[in-house]
Amino acid sequence: MIKQTAGIHHITAIVGDPQENIDFYAGILGLRMVKKTVNFDDPGTYHLYFGDESGSPGSIITFFPWPAAYKGQIGSGQVGTTTYVVPEGSMEFWEGRLDKFNIDYDKTSRFGEDYMEFQDSHGLRLELVERKEGKRSEWSFGGVPSDKAVKGFGGAVLLSAKPTKTIELLENVLGLQKVGEEGDYIRFKSTSDIGNLIDVRKTVLPTGKMGVGMVHHLAWRANDSDDHKEWREHIGSYGYGVTPFKDRQYFDAIYFREDGGLLFEVATDPPGFAHDETKETMGSKLMLPPWLEEKRELMGKTLPPAVPRVLKEDKS
Repeated sequence: MIKQTAGIHHITAIVGDPQENIDFYAGILGLRMVKKTVNFDDPGTYHLYFGDESGSPGSIITFFPWPAAYKGQIGSGQVGTTTYVVPEGSMEFWEGRLDKFNIDYDKTSRFGEDYMEFQDSHGLRLELVERKEGKRSEWSFGGVPSDKAVKGFGGAVLLSAKPTKTIELLENVLGLQKVGEEGDYIRFKSTSDIGNLIDVRKTVLPTGKMGVGMVHHLAWRANDSDDHKEWREHIGSYGYGVTPFKDRQYFDAIYFREDGGLLFEVATDPPGFAHDETKETMGSKLMLPPWLEEKRELMGKTLPPAVPRVLKEDKS
């Protein structure tokens, strides 16, 4: 069976205080909070989703905010850096925006592209790159106009404990194509125009430690339920232990850990984030799956208030 994923569906990370998380991704980066719900496996914790105006696959970053959790340590078996794409000609705007919020950044380059590297408020490693590919976001918030808005993921840098095995998975199982090799990195490309470039670092680092500021898992795209079933059979045929199907309300999911230590998910594009809210109201209130509705009142008392807000730096 030959299978090719379109690319990244979403990336999920562990962070600290939920309001600080919202202030960074909505207030500073200008992403839309498309869904406020809870961690279905730990309903006393938020699960926050940010993306473009409609939460398109390839633009979605999700967070489990645990204010009291231990800080993680970056290393092998983790996503090292999450890459965001911004429109061509907008990098000067983003430099000024990070300066405005006193966020330190470094300028680097690889594969002929210029990157701006920085960390979010909880230590998650991010970078911005300009690309023509990918549709522009229609969302604007705070000081970020839609013509400068983040389009979605450019890709990710993977830190594998066994780079050769991870590369075999990317090419033979997930159907990505090797498109370059430069210095310590090998680059792979998927079929979509967003969330489509994966750089694997050849140097093996000490094993990372999961915690605040670390990516928990990276999810790949499946077209629909039938495609999802094929992916489970396909991945299992290569000897990976794949979980049963899990209903995540906004997509269906399966999970497996690859030989280099990274936790991967395959998620369906449908039904999407307008599944239980309208596109216009997405993210405006706490949404719960049917099996947790009876606990809504209790959750309302235990979850701290956390909402998107225009930051004071954008009001002056």
